[in-house]
Amino acid sequence: MNFLKAEWRKLAIINYEINPGLLLKYVPEGTELDDYKGKWYVSLVGFMFLNTKLLGLPILFHRNFEEVNLRFYVRKKENGAWKRGVVFIKEIVPKPALSLVANAVYKENYHTMPMKNLIHEKNNELLIRYSWKDKNWHSIQITAESTARPMETDSEFEFITEHYWGFTKKENNTSEYEVCHPKWNCYQVKSHELEIDFNTIYGHDFECLNHQKPVSVMLAEGSEIEIRTKKYFV
Repeated sequence: MNFLKAEWRKLAIINYEINPGLLLKYVPEGTELDDYKGKWYVSLVGFMFLNTKLLGLPILFHRNFEEVNLRFYVRKKENGAWKRGVVFIKEIVPKPALSLVANAVYKENYHTMPMKNLIHEKNNELLIRYSWKDKNWHSIQITAESTARPMETDSEFEFITEHYWGFTKKENNTSEYEVCHPKWNCYQVKSHELEIDFNTIYGHDFECLNHQKPVSVMLAEGSEIEIRTKKYFV
């Protein structure tokens, strides 16, 4: 059953290499950390959530909004094949009703904060900025070429974007849901700026990111997506 339909557009993705030991307590039962060529990643992702429909119905005043999340990558073996997915540390959205529904239905760690965005194209360049506020404003900004290209097979971009499952840890239980979308095109990133205190927003476990440079910065075009109803398996 399709629980939610929407578009995810202009995904700004900031990737960091991380010590896998820091993630172990967040790994849901029945899954294991997924690596790309011997490296483990956490990603800060900002994007537009557009034309949102819940159970086929638009949500009044909640169709278009920003989201910023911090996530890492896991996999689960089932019937001899790997399901590759993500685990969210925290997801930030601008409206309380979004957090209420997501936390109640998906048991995710959604938080509500003031947010704003800027998406601007000029002289064959894209400028994308997502901002959110606790006591201070934090932001992701990317400047990129304005023409999107197909992803390369076995690339870092493919690894980051081709995880089609969401896994959620709740005490000793694990739930999963499927995210369906086509392969995404990507933009050539020219520069980026990041203003964030990871310790303030995501806690002491991720304070180390304040002192690291990203290993890569990506901008994905995105697409229409469908999220299917979750199920519990542990």
